[in-house]
Amino acid sequence: MKTLQHYIAGRFVSPIKGGGLFDVVNPATEEVVAQIEMGTAEDANLAVEAAAKAFPAYAATSLEERIALMEKLRAAYARRYAEMAEAITAEMGAPKDFSFNSQAECGTGHIDQTLAAARELDWEAKSGKRGNVVREPVGVCGLITPWNWPMNQVAAKVVPALLSGCTVILKPSEMSPLSAQIWAECVHEAGYPAGVFNMVHGTGPAVGSALSVHPDVDMMSFTGSTRAGIAVAKAAADTVKRVAQELGGKSPNIVFADNDLEKVIKRSVLHCFGNTGQSCNSPTRMLVEASVYDKAVEIAARVANSVKVGDPSQPGNHLGPLASKIQFERVQGHIQKGIAEGARVAAGGLGRPDGLTKGYYVRPTVFADVNNQMHVAREEIFGPVLVMIPFKDYEDAIAIANDTPYGLAAYVQTEDWDKARRIARRLRAGSVYLNGVGQEYPSPFGGFKQSGNGREWGKYGLLDFTEFKVINGFHEA
Repeated sequence: MKTLQHYIAGRFVSPIKGGGLFDVVNPATEEVVAQIEMGTAEDANLAVEAAAKAFPAYAATSLEERIALMEKLRAAYARRYAEMAEAITAEMGAPKDFSFNSQAECGTGHIDQTLAAARELDWEAKSGKRGNVVREPVGVCGLITPWNWPMNQVAAKVVPALLSGCTVILKPSEMSPLSAQIWAECVHEAGYPAGVFNMVHGTGPAVGSALSVHPDVDMMSFTGSTRAGIAVAKAAADTVKRVAQELGGKSPNIVFADNDLEKVIKRSVLHCFGNTGQSCNSPTRMLVEASVYDKAVEIAARVANSVKVGDPSQPGNHLGPLASKIQFERVQGHIQKGIAEGARVAAGGLGRPDGLTKGYYVRPTVFADVNNQMHVAREEIFGPVLVMIPFKDYEDAIAIANDTPYGLAAYVQTEDWDKARRIARRLRAGSVYLNGVGQEYPSPFGGFKQSGNGREWGKYGLLDFTEFKVINGFHEA
């Protein structure tokens, strides 16, 4: 049994007081695979003290020095890539091939693209005739990451923060700590100065809150639920620290009648179910032009019924379990509410798939005859659950799509590319995906409305971790 410790001031350490042991459970087997020595506010404060002490010297390093350290981190990560993929499968149930090809790849992907962006960014520029504008690190940063894409979020925060000259305290999700532990070991191997990177395991109320209220923390970067994001922002308000948030989503996917329905509906359903539906930008609300709605429902149900669910430790193109018992029970509750509201179960429904009696597996589910005011159309379910809503025309589709408190992502499917581009400009979402085209690492990722603020990825992540300083008279003789 592996027991995971904190990483503070360049050393792996046990908690000061000890917040108790937390079991890390493999969601496919329901067996304990590791334990965490949970931290408290005292551990968070110790990590902040280490980061604050390290900040002046690290902020004064050159970009070239920070790039060299990041390249060493990249090399360490590459050596442990396969181990990272295995850890993600064990801690949150991502299927083996998906974990290797997509989940773990986010680490190298973000490092490579952020390194390229750092080399290209104007860190200093003339302003007017006499001034100079300098980008400087924002300071000590608290980083809170979720369990659903563990390396994506760790790398998307830690990499730009360190390249910008910030020092950090990472609080990874207690549900996915194995990957975070490997990441911390890679940072240690790369040789970062003590206190530049720190990691404290623990819950949001115990550790996350302590970071959010701490006067020596200059920025909080949070990814998770909207509810928790609001709590972080409120806790941070008294010290007027910067807060960047990537929160929930209930993303619309507008499907027009001019499509090849078989191809588009299949692609859309499989995208919705990817990562067992545990992605904040999943296209979970499919809005279908009324003239082809019944046909679309029939195709979606057929595709959902064909999706295989099984052991994530085995290779293949299948779905794994949900990440935890808590998540399993939440998704079951959402499905039950949909049934109670009168939504028609076109595929899936309550309970585990046939033949699976252990593990947090759920049935890929499609709800038809849904209207946009139903619970299942408004709440983020975070499981393989698709709702299908008919629309009358172009304007109706846009109105339904934007009728949500969220605004992380939106999708448009039409063979008329000009129409797709026109609609994209009217959708209130941080990312709009046209006809199955995905997002690239250099593009900004983040949302509108209650999906958060700030942007991550590429140069946009670097910008979030920097402050502008104007030096007036810099160019005087």
